[in-house]
Amino acid sequence: MAHDTAAPSDDTIRRRLLEHLRAHPDTAYRSHELAQALGYDDDNDHFLAFCDVLADLSASHLVRRDGRKYKANRQPNHKRGTLSVHPQGFGFVQDEESDEEFFIREHNMAEALDGDRVLVGVAARSKDDKKRECEVLDVLERRRTQVVGTFRQRGHFAFVDPDDQRVLQDVYVPEEAFNGAEDGQKVVASIDRFDSRKASPEGRVLRVLGDADDANVRVLALAMSMDVRPELPDEVIAAAEAIPEEIPSDEIERRLDLRSKPVFTIDPDDAKDFDDAIHILQKPDGNYEVGVHIADVSHYVPTEGPIEDEAYDRATSVYLVDRTIPMLPEKLSNGLCSLRPHEDKLAFSCLMDVTPQGEVVSYDIRETVIHSKQRLTYDEAQAYLDGESGPMAAHVRRAWGLAEKLTKERMSTGGIDFGSDEVKVILNDDGTPQEVVRKTRKPANRLVEEFMLLANRTVAAHIGDPSYAKDHAANGAPFDDNAPPFVYRIHDTPDAERIRQLAEYVQVFGHTLPLTDGNADSEDLAQLINSARDTAEEIVIRRAALRAMSKAEYNVNNIGHYGLSFDFYTHFTSPIRRYPDLAIHRLLKRYHAGGRPANEERLTAICEHCSEQEREAEQAERESVKLKKVEYAARHVGNTYEGVVSGATKFGVFVEITDLLVEGLVHVREMDDDYYAFDESTYTLRGENYGRSFRPGDTVQVKIIGADIEKREVDLVFVDDAKSGK
Repeated sequence: MAHDTAAPSDDTIRRRLLEHLRAHPDTAYRSHELAQALGYDDDNDHFLAFCDVLADLSASHLVRRDGRKYKANRQPNHKRGTLSVHPQGFGFVQDEESDEEFFIREHNMAEALDGDRVLVGVAARSKDDKKRECEVLDVLERRRTQVVGTFRQRGHFAFVDPDDQRVLQDVYVPEEAFNGAEDGQKVVASIDRFDSRKASPEGRVLRVLGDADDANVRVLALAMSMDVRPELPDEVIAAAEAIPEEIPSDEIERRLDLRSKPVFTIDPDDAKDFDDAIHILQKPDGNYEVGVHIADVSHYVPTEGPIEDEAYDRATSVYLVDRTIPMLPEKLSNGLCSLRPHEDKLAFSCLMDVTPQGEVVSYDIRETVIHSKQRLTYDEAQAYLDGESGPMAAHVRRAWGLAEKLTKERMSTGGIDFGSDEVKVILNDDGTPQEVVRKTRKPANRLVEEFMLLANRTVAAHIGDPSYAKDHAANGAPFDDNAPPFVYRIHDTPDAERIRQLAEYVQVFGHTLPLTDGNADSEDLAQLINSARDTAEEIVIRRAALRAMSKAEYNVNNIGHYGLSFDFYTHFTSPIRRYPDLAIHRLLKRYHAGGRPANEERLTAICEHCSEQEREAEQAERESVKLKKVEYAARHVGNTYEGVVSGATKFGVFVEITDLLVEGLVHVREMDDDYYAFDESTYTLRGENYGRSFRPGDTVQVKIIGADIEKREVDLVFVDDAKSGK
């Protein structure tokens, strides 16, 4: 065996020793036999270092000692999971089998990086510990293979400072691997080697993104640091370009022809991927003929090939603050599949007979061809609702009349309306923020939402509830008694402990949240949200309620949707930008054709993958908005504003500036007028000597004293003459 010429690190000895023992689990070795097997016996310093590591492993029970021999420890304290690192240096590993989460300190992470799949040794539970601690024994899969960051040249070498603060080490780059990068630029760098936590990972510059102070480059770098891939592969684009644009006549002939219907779309003013359209007509019996028409992406994307593979990998389009990164190539998303006006388009339609009260009497789900009569923006549709005349004005008003009934019915059965807490950052041509405004949900927005909810609910019940389909489907139920595997959009009941904490939290503001069997009914939670409307604490209560909620996800096991109060729900209406919708279209067509039930294990994998990709995309979208908000705040350093306390903790007070819609932190170290202590029972930071206090919902005056764009943090101080004083 070849021997190391340089002194091996303790981490290297540790890793190699554990690998060898696990590879020979039934063999017991004397110490010198192990040293000889690993090549540490021919150098006294190497051997002594080896003996020290072996003794440490034995003391920590990661290696079992029988007399004078050592062997692999087979005790069930070895777990496999994914390492999640916190920017402050600690982390967690979630066991793949039990979902138990273990705490890990940085010095116990060995050569593992955030996102790596690892083998850990778990310590015994300590009396006061909420989580057991662990340490990395081995990196089973290096999932973190590159970073995005700022290139910092240091003469004949450089370091890349990662944008993702979960990567705790800079990446060392030798001069021959600069690849044209210059100091201060944003780059993508590989991680080729990481042998010891005492040294930096080593890598190469793979791509230069541009100057770090370029506003557009900053968003691109942020997105890529969160594993968002900005470009589609060439083979995917080529495959899309090869798809014929003309619809074959035989394809139109085999579909239900709805081109004469008064179909229209309503979308944001900057949208190009129109994947849903509607029509509504009054029937002689007083009911409504409602059509929700969805782009038939499944017609254009085969189940095998580069477009399918890429769409599955991405699972969703990503809507960053300054750009859209589509799931599908532009020819499909903005062209062939987009339901553009005045063009024949292939659609998958949910056609419903709906009473004036919003009850679906019957429905039919069909492959169709449509011809949109008008493309409306939300503002244009709202103008129709406000009385403006136009070619589709009567249809839009009719749709809104029904949407109001649908909303009222949904709210009466426990649906929760959290309202909108989203903001829109208006950008200048160079990508710098011009203004931050709060998004408003006007009736035109709600109109579209309700029609999509109705279609999604109907499609889910069509497959998931054979008795409903038997009574309502135009062509009868597709199945006898048992529903086949399907992809549902589910929302579990909230975690009982979080709800208990929420109930205690809202009591501070004089609100109540009744608990039934330790949890909250959706009706009671909806009532809480309604009771807080137009109060000073509305925003903080709404946000606290959202944090208490479970996360909606895709699943083959239907448990209903808590937030919407639906027994059956799915995502059918956005196949251009969501892979689950595309999968659902395929399942519907398969089952309508009498095909065999889909493989449940495969559908489960799709659900888990798409749920994870959705979470990551939402995080990237939020962080891109946060980046621009901090850039915006940076232009107002030194200015004083009114704000609302959005949170209080032992380390400071979070304040949202009312005019800028930017949140910052007043750190407790800046509050030098008193000694402040945090009262957990009232969520209040209170001065012990003078009685000033700060709690969520309080109105305060603050000054912006700093804005760290790299960390996306805003620092504030209270203005002395405008403190709460409660």
